[in-house]
Amino acid sequence: MHEVRRWKIGEMKGKKGIVVAGGNGKGNQMNQLNLPHFIFVDDEQSIYVSDSGNHRVMKWRKDAKEGIVVAGGNGQGKELNQLIYPQGIIVDDFGQIYVTDSWNNRIMRWNEGKREGEIIVGGNGEGNELNQLLAPTCLSFDVQGKLKANRTLTNFLSN
Repeated sequence: MHEVRRWKIGEMKGKKGIVVAGGNGKGNQMNQLNLPHFIFVDDEQSIYVSDSGNHRVMKWRKDAKEGIVVAGGNGQGKELNQLIYPQGIIVDDFGQIYVTDSWNNRIMRWNEGKREGEIIVGGNGEGNELNQLLAPTCLSFDVQGKLKANRTLTNFLSN
């Protein structure tokens, strides 16, 4: 299923939930998703979706019928305007979007409305050196606001 659904607390049993992103079959149109993997919900209830099969991150405002591309969306690749199978996403208090660009072994930061992101960790091939990552997938902020990410499939690092 190429969609994101929402359930209210206590409502899951026997309910299908409400489609809040995608839901129009697999595809690359603004109302479609292809292999959504991770989501992030901001304070305005906008939903950010790592649309992995389309190599992009989409933002769906509350009650929207279509999303907007906020990262990637220019085919798969290693350029600063491209992603390959993005995974974890998180948005900071300034609206900056952090994305684990797994197959490029890097973490990128995007500002909404910009055509390119910037590499903040990795991007130097896969490996275990301090400037390398190996297929990062997850992101979070700790209580001090430091970005945390998995360096490999099993190890975490801090920025």
